[in-house]
Amino acid sequence: MKLLGIGSRINHSTYGFGVVTNVTTKQYWVTFQKDGLETIELDEEFEVIDACEDDVDTVSFYEVEKSLKEILQRFSDVTQIVPLADKYRNGTMILKPADVSLSSKEIPINTFWHKIVMLRDRLRVMEQKINSSELDDQSKIDLQQYVTRIYGSLTTFNVLFSSKEDQFKGSGK
Repeated sequence: MKLLGIGSRINHSTYGFGVVTNVTTKQYWVTFQKDGLETIELDEEFEVIDACEDDVDTVSFYEVEKSLKEILQRFSDVTQIVPLADKYRNGTMILKPADVSLSSKEIPINTFWHKIVMLRDRLRVMEQKINSSELDDQSKIDLQQYVTRIYGSLTTFNVLFSSKEDQFKGSGK
């Protein structure tokens, strides 16, 4: 059995997606996307997504942690924690139809907010996949322009963001 090195990506039947952050003579220390740090036996069953060589590693824990964050953001659709503006927290959105005989619909803003943040994060993942794809340069530019226009269409929701740096940004004319 060949040992996996630090940085190897795996998929475990119980814990899901994770990255090997340390290797001992008996166990892998794996930081899983959902459950955080867990130890698993070297001979335990799991799928190897991307294996790294097992050689002496002089990488600092800070570098491993930084790399892990980048890997998780790049290869998953994990939603980043983005705070909702305080004035809307626990509020309600009310959708009123023009026809007064129809009833209004109330939606908790926190629920709506979660969907907006997921949409933004998935657009970012799609951008990364476009940029790292084997498409020709013109196709990448064309697709990136569509994504930028989508961001521009979503700027209406920027009022909900607590921090300006998290907001949607279009092409800006």
